[in-house]
Amino acid sequence: MDNLKGHTILLVDDEPDILEFLSYNLKKEGFKVFSANNGEEGVKMVQQLSPSLILMDVMMPKMDGIEACQIIRKDLNITQPIIAFLTSRAEDYAQIAGFEAGADDYITKPIRPRLLISKIESLLRRIDQSKKTEGTTSKNKLVIDREKFMIHLNDEEILLPKKEFELLELLASRPGKVYNRDQILSIVWGNDTVVGERTIDVHIRKLREKLGDDYIRTVKGVGYTFNIM
Repeated sequence: MDNLKGHTILLVDDEPDILEFLSYNLKKEGFKVFSANNGEEGVKMVQQLSPSLILMDVMMPKMDGIEACQIIRKDLNITQPIIAFLTSRAEDYAQIAGFEAGADDYITKPIRPRLLISKIESLLRRIDQSKKTEGTTSKNKLVIDREKFMIHLNDEEILLPKKEFELLELLASRPGKVYNRDQILSIVWGNDTVVGERTIDVHIRKLREKLGDDYIRTVKGVGYTFNIM
């Protein structure tokens, strides 16, 4: 846990009690914690602080979490944080909307302190793990930059949300290998994360929108594979 304490966490929620509860428990674990009362304020603080992780409510005044997430993901001037939504809305469609906006994960209310800390540790380890595997992987016209969570396609820079990047990196690590859904969920999302059945489909669709249809192939009834171009 000690190597995770240097990370900055931004809390974005319009409920003072939630902010106080989260801030107390996270500061107790040694994190640097800042808070915002709405999405609009949260976006400004992200630009100022460049936090490692954002815990953000979905339903907020002035600007909701979905819109705030979209704005953050389009900002190429910041180091992209991990974004986890705080929400009591566990419906599949709500998760899909969040993932399409660029969210990495969900933490559902009511929040239990021990599970909260465990989830945050798991999320932050992804950042530390990416630092251990810094560098680039080139697949002909597609270059994967692990350090910046960015790809270059035909010399054009494309910044990906972390989950899309991790999914692409997994598939591209072994071209031709077919990964089934259970393997993808376990490696990219982790065994302690519960996501909707369509989560992988949404992320694959978003990647194809950015890369084209040639790189990722669906193996019907099995899973997905990365094509050697």
